[in-house]
Amino acid sequence: MQRKSISGVVMPLGLLFVGAYFTFAAVQGDYGLFRRIQIEAERDVYQAELDALREETADIALLTHRLSDDYLDLDLLEEQARERLGFYRPDEIVLP
Repeated sequence: MQRKSISGVVMPLGLLFVGAYFTFAAVQGDYGLFRRIQIEAERDVYQAELDALREETADIALLTHRLSDDYLDLDLLEEQARERLGFYRPDEIVLP
């Protein structure tokens, strides 16, 4: 019966541990599969937030344009004056 040498046992175990380490790093590491999935989920959340902010910015830009000196929307001006300043016309009756 032949005995295996120490290098015959150590070498396969070493390769097994090295392979296990790289497999773990590929899945769980800083640049691994789970981190990539987490980053993609965060990207989707931030993209939705960015889309909402762009829409809000477009709405504000439209309102600003409608109140600018070049283009004055009298209906919008009256609406803003009523809402923010509490103005009303003399022929209107205000109920408390």
